[in-house]
Formats: sequence, C-alpha cells, structure tokens
Amino acid sequence: MSLRMERVREMLKREIGEVIRRELPMSEVGLVNVNDVKVAPNLKTASVFIGVLGGNAQKKRAMEELEKKRKRIQGLLGRAIILKYTPQLRFVLDESIERGNRVLRILEELEKTSLGQPE
Repeated sequence: MSLRMERVREMLKREIGEVIRRELPMSEVGLVNVNDVKVAPNLKTASVFIGVLGGNAQKKRAMEELEKKRKRIQGLLGRAIILKYTPQLRFVLDESIERGNRVLRILEELEKTSLGQPE
C-alpha cells in the first residue's frame, strides 16, 4: 500500500471514529470503535470495520444505527476531510478482537490445567 493510501486510511479511520462518537448515543449502542478502514484504490468506497463493546443487542442496535445514519456520517466526513471523492461507507461488524480474546482465555485455561492448577 502506498504511503498516501496509508495516510488516507488512517485519516478516515480517525475522522469516522470522531463522527460516530458524536452521532451515536453510547447508552443505546455500547462503546463503538473503528478498528480498521479498507479503502478502494479509487477512493470511492471504504469498508469500515466496527468493534462494539457491549452485548449482542447493543451490537445489533449499533449496526442498525450506523446503517441508518450512513449518509449523514458520509456528509459530515466529507466536510471534515478534503478528498476528491468522499468514499461511500460500508459498515462491517468486526469481532476479531473478541475472537482473539476468546482464544487467549482458552489458552490460559489449557495452561492452568496442564500445570495442574485448579480453576
């Protein structure tokens, strides 16, 4: 990835995170975090990988709210950053951090049992 694309990706990630924090009430949707942004080479589309700290209901609600407010978020993003095109956003629920934490917990449990330590 070129240095320019990397900078655009980081800028989008930061700005989208700021817009989401302002637009979505944490009490309803949990803590929403932008884990990553994948930008198309032509900058016309971007996949935004979202992490939600909260229960399944909050995750579902967060994704619904993001989709409902997608156009507004894109508009605010377009005013915040200067690019030839404001990319069309696609929100994707990213559970990779949760899966990683689950694997780490399993490994810890296996380590405890192999060392003969009770839980």
